[in-house]
Amino acid sequence: MESQPHLLVVDDDERIRDLLKRFLMRNGFLVTAARDAAHARRVLAGLDFDLIVLDVMMPGEDGITFTRALREDRQTPILLLTAKGETEDRITGLEAGADDYLAKPFEPKELLLRINAILRRMPEVAEPAAKVLHLGALRYDIERGEMWHGEDLVRLTSTESQLMRIFSTCPGEAVSRARLVEELGRDRGQAQERAVDVQITRLRRKMEEDPRQPRFLQTVRGAGYMLAPD
Repeated sequence: MESQPHLLVVDDDERIRDLLKRFLMRNGFLVTAARDAAHARRVLAGLDFDLIVLDVMMPGEDGITFTRALREDRQTPILLLTAKGETEDRITGLEAGADDYLAKPFEPKELLLRINAILRRMPEVAEPAAKVLHLGALRYDIERGEMWHGEDLVRLTSTESQLMRIFSTCPGEAVSRARLVEELGRDRGQAQERAVDVQITRLRRKMEEDPRQPRFLQTVRGAGYMLAPD
């Protein structure tokens, strides 16, 4: 079975970020999301990607500056997204090292066509991009949805597997209990949020040396839960 290309989407607008992630996943991609350049750096420290979809207009380090920094040590294809459509801005982005440039607002189908065009142009690489998150002695294979401890497969329930798939798309980013309920396909309500807490507790017992002081599946006060890989 051919492996799915793994994309990193970087956009400070949570609504756009989530829309892009859902759209691209429906079209056969593995997708990880980051909220800004600093978050993207942390994600890139542990994962390799087949392509980066990068917003230009972000607070802090903008997309053009981040593209230049990425080009110092990696050749991952970059598709820039921006509200600016002027020729001069497109040229600046391409000179910084981007592979293509798409002005907002855009048709999702055009984004898909441009991503696929970039990926087709990329030479075949002997080693596929890494799709494994390291969690201390554990490793989580994003594509297979499997957790391993050395040579031993860690048995996950269906719900635990779903939770890991959700968290692995946004490492280092808090996911609210309400969003977990929604993505698990459950009815909304406090009872379901408490049920999620129970599932998180069970998952921690399989992941953490000390589940009472979690290192990898952390509670973010007022925001939800966050997967924090090495």
